[in-house]
Amino acid sequence: MSRIRWGVIGTADIAKTKVIPAILNSDYAEVAAIASRGDKAKDIAERFSIPKFYDSYHKLLMDQEIEAVYIPLPNHLHKQWVTEAAKHGKHVLVEKPAALTAEETQEMMDCCRENNVIFMEAFMYQFHPQHLRVREIVTSGEIGEIKFMRASFSYFLKDELTNIRMKKKMGGGSIYDIGSYCIHSIRNIMESEPVRVEAFAELDPRSGIDRSAIVYIKLENGINTVFDCSFDMSFRQEYEIVGTKGRITVPAAYRPDVSDNAGVILIESVQGKRSEMVSADQFKMQIDHFSQAVIEGYQPKYSAENTLKNMRAIDACYQSIESRAAVTLV
Repeated sequence: MSRIRWGVIGTADIAKTKVIPAILNSDYAEVAAIASRGDKAKDIAERFSIPKFYDSYHKLLMDQEIEAVYIPLPNHLHKQWVTEAAKHGKHVLVEKPAALTAEETQEMMDCCRENNVIFMEAFMYQFHPQHLRVREIVTSGEIGEIKFMRASFSYFLKDELTNIRMKKKMGGGSIYDIGSYCIHSIRNIMESEPVRVEAFAELDPRSGIDRSAIVYIKLENGINTVFDCSFDMSFRQEYEIVGTKGRITVPAAYRPDVSDNAGVILIESVQGKRSEMVSADQFKMQIDHFSQAVIEGYQPKYSAENTLKNMRAIDACYQSIESRAAVTLV
């Protein structure tokens, strides 16, 4: 069986705790190299028995054995290193958000297309099968006609003085970090795009980033949605879909890995209350899917165009915050 040889550009916690283990557990992938600025890569290479390590990102990209790269760098560096990787002929999986603006995302997409490499944003949550099951229940009509969707993602950020999520120039802010998941789930589960966005944010007086936000999104299909995200609240990661005959609640929507990968779906309808459980390793499923796409030469089911649409919605959130007015998307 073919295995894609991966290079990891950066030593972020998500790489060490989730994505590198997922690559190691995949039947379609292996970690061939890791790079960092400085000597961090050596320690991680030793910990995970990674054959090669580099003290610069460019050196890893020059390695002709590497077929695909995973980029978990700070948000403001995504565009630079996605385009560099593409120019070196590497397929690219980049952490969310893909970039800081839709314009940057388009430039990255164009570069990957010109260099004939596959590009995908690492929204790993969507590969968990609980969301497919939710869509099946919605389509079945069990909860009636859908009228509303609400999503929430929050946690209490303890190390705010040193955390890059508090640095505006590096792409910090709660909407970029976790609100992006809420936007993504609203768009993809409701299968419709935003036409009106109005965002309200609590801005940090020192850094200027959005510590918390509440956002109203009107979808093209007429459904009203709301999401909230925050660095100042307890851990929540849920969405709710409300119909004319009932509702669906998903309490571990984005990080079911913190509870043994278990996705629980709660259904209340005129037929009564019930629950379903779906378990899967969403990080491994993401790596499997991307690696198979590279091996077999097809585009991932999560397309670059879908990423661009998500970034346009994120742009609209920040435009609304800055203008203190609703933003209409054409």
